[in-house]
Amino acid sequence: MTGAKVTTESGPAREAPEPPRPRLSVIVPLYNEQESIRPLYAAIVQALGDIGCTFEMVFVDDGSRDDTAEIARQIARFDSRLRLVKFRRNYGQTPAMAAGIEHARGEILVTMDGDLQNDPADIKHLLEQIEAGYDIVVGWRHNRQDKLVTRKIPSRIANVLIGRVTGVPIRDNGCSLKAFRAELIKSIPLYSEMHRFIPAMASIAGPRVAQIRVRHHARRYGQSKYGLSRIYKVLLDLMVIKTVTTFASRPLRWFALLSVPLFLVSFGMLAHTFITLITDRAQLSLPLAGTGIIFLASGTILLCSGALAELIYSRGDIRDNEFFRLTQTIQRHGGGISKAQPTQPVTTLS
Repeated sequence: MTGAKVTTESGPAREAPEPPRPRLSVIVPLYNEQESIRPLYAAIVQALGDIGCTFEMVFVDDGSRDDTAEIARQIARFDSRLRLVKFRRNYGQTPAMAAGIEHARGEILVTMDGDLQNDPADIKHLLEQIEAGYDIVVGWRHNRQDKLVTRKIPSRIANVLIGRVTGVPIRDNGCSLKAFRAELIKSIPLYSEMHRFIPAMASIAGPRVAQIRVRHHARRYGQSKYGLSRIYKVLLDLMVIKTVTTFASRPLRWFALLSVPLFLVSFGMLAHTFITLITDRAQLSLPLAGTGIIFLASGTILLCSGALAELIYSRGDIRDNEFFRLTQTIQRHGGGISKAQPTQPVTTLS
């Protein structure tokens, strides 16, 4: 495809050439951030203007109920560097981030929150480490401006747990301010709350990961969309990550490992039943025999599931993320607006 259909305010649709690929894409998921979006846009433009590289901004409206999308649309009408991706309803931060990554065209992708707590001025330092040869650069929030009991303490516990389970010792997994090489991040499937586990998921490919200290500001407008309710989702996702990173290439081993105890217990029960049947039928326990059969069936099902997973894996990469639906992608091209359907060790730096 050589061009995009563009509808101008003064005439019908016409063909417009695709703009050149920018060096940097800044991806910002937004949900009910109408007060923040204008100062955020201004801060990003100022920070990236000082860097001097070509860039674009990809704002993802995650089904906001306020005027977030309309304000972003107004900005996109006069600044072609801003692209707006709009969801029909609220899907959550990870799907919003995944949509932004999918639509970003830059060689380097930077993700950040839209509530003004991340400082766009820190993007420069992330880029410096990418230029130094790292594939992923993770920010960790110095002097974090959040509530101690509901945010900071659970976050610290989660970071230690995630590091122990995944073997990737990230100091602040919940910090959205990160930089990635596009070819790496675009190959990682994101769903549920997986955005915080990107370094762990990417560890399979052996990237060079650095983490640097970044600023964190108090929230100016509205209230945080996150609370203690997200903890159980993180724990479930952590189990998935452990499975993926440890047994991804050989799922049969994982299922076989789970089925072995079931087979051992079932064989013991059935052997006892068989011996009793021969020696002393009066002591025969039908419930014990039934339980042994259930354990045997469960182990067989697990083993067959592992074989099926092995077959699916061997047939290719299954990563069609159709879990979100977009209404439109909005970007200014020349004289008008286009609306396109969506298509190992960590180095800590001071």
